[in-house]
Amino acid sequence: MTRFHLNLSLMTPGHFRHAWRLPHVDPLAYLDIDHFRRLVTIAEDAKIDAVFLGDGPALRDEIEDAPGTGLDPLILLGHLAAVTTHLGVVITSSTTYNSPYNLARRFQSLDHVTKGRAAVNIVTTGTPAAAANFGLGEHPDKDTRYRRAHEFLDLVTRLWDSWEPGAIVADKKSGRYAVPERIHRLDHRGKFFSVAGPLPVPAGPQGRPVIVQAGGSAGGLELAARFADVVFTVAQTRDTAVAFRDDIRRRAVLAGRDADDVKVSLGVVVLVAATPEEAQQRAQDLYATLPIERLSATLTANLGLPTGRFGPDDPINAADLPPSVPDHSFSAGFTASTRALIQQAPRTPRELVQRSAGGAGHRLLAGSAEQVADDLEAWYDAGAADGFTIMPADTAVDLESFATLVVPILQKRGLFQSEYDQATLRGRLFGKEAG
Repeated sequence: MTRFHLNLSLMTPGHFRHAWRLPHVDPLAYLDIDHFRRLVTIAEDAKIDAVFLGDGPALRDEIEDAPGTGLDPLILLGHLAAVTTHLGVVITSSTTYNSPYNLARRFQSLDHVTKGRAAVNIVTTGTPAAAANFGLGEHPDKDTRYRRAHEFLDLVTRLWDSWEPGAIVADKKSGRYAVPERIHRLDHRGKFFSVAGPLPVPAGPQGRPVIVQAGGSAGGLELAARFADVVFTVAQTRDTAVAFRDDIRRRAVLAGRDADDVKVSLGVVVLVAATPEEAQQRAQDLYATLPIERLSATLTANLGLPTGRFGPDDPINAADLPPSVPDHSFSAGFTASTRALIQQAPRTPRELVQRSAGGAGHRLLAGSAEQVADDLEAWYDAGAADGFTIMPADTAVDLESFATLVVPILQKRGLFQSEYDQATLRGRLFGKEAG
């Protein structure tokens, strides 16, 4: 039996961003290193493949009613890698607000110091507010951001490969340390970047750090097909998830790769309780924390619907939707996922916000440990994903509940690893080490 991968999101207070209002939640936990150290200890004990943290290079308007993304993920996850032994770290980084050389060096270095556990989650940043933090007069449009991302990742991967195997000889007798002819400059002059190269450090244990990419737009899919090892995606229906995985595998082949070179990690917001009834009660408690008017307005705007046309309890029909996902949408993948639900049957903004954990688009899976395990197994068996990124609804409760209650069921069924049987994150994802 094949096994799937499992990543855990460390987003705090949870993927219900307003969970901080619940009595048991520390509103400042997202800044507390001891909180995160506890979470990664739980994750590693459960043999989780990697931990993940989303990020954006600007403070969002939602800070009025919910915490932001918080600590710099490179600093935070770099520290958490140092206090774990096997756990991979997936660190979100923007191609719009970084330079290829710096990012390539940081992650090549991280791969060495973690002994092969580094992964970069590539995003193009859809938040216009970020531009003012980096001295830009305006935020680049989506097409420009993706063209820049292609050149960016081409450079990063070439920099990672700039040292041939055997470049270091370390011959003590002759005094020759390296063979310069096996270390290659890039001397790149392109549309967005000029990079000489090479890196000052050879390839790490993985060969290259793992590249994770998320994006459902045409530009994002093209980028993923060419560069991604793992594609992080969203789906509210099983058919949508299967179609996405089939499509990205087909695109990888068209880009000259093998279909199995790309793994699809489906994001699922998980709420675990002792019984189905308790799960539903906990879900109701989380729904009560949501600023439903604002979230409904945001959701309808992302769908391209007229401002003020739909209140929280007004049904949206398929005929109300514009022909395609609007350019101003927060995320093409999230919006497409929500549209798929409406095309099945009329839905109110309240229902859509609730079943996607506050409107972000990812499916809420609430139930007992057995129900959660059954659901993940069914989606995997249907070909919806190669694994899952588990996004705790309320991180203070659901990360540990998933790790200690659901994971043992999956391990017993042979669906998930019981031990770390590969040294690197790439090895666990693909069943082999770099070669």
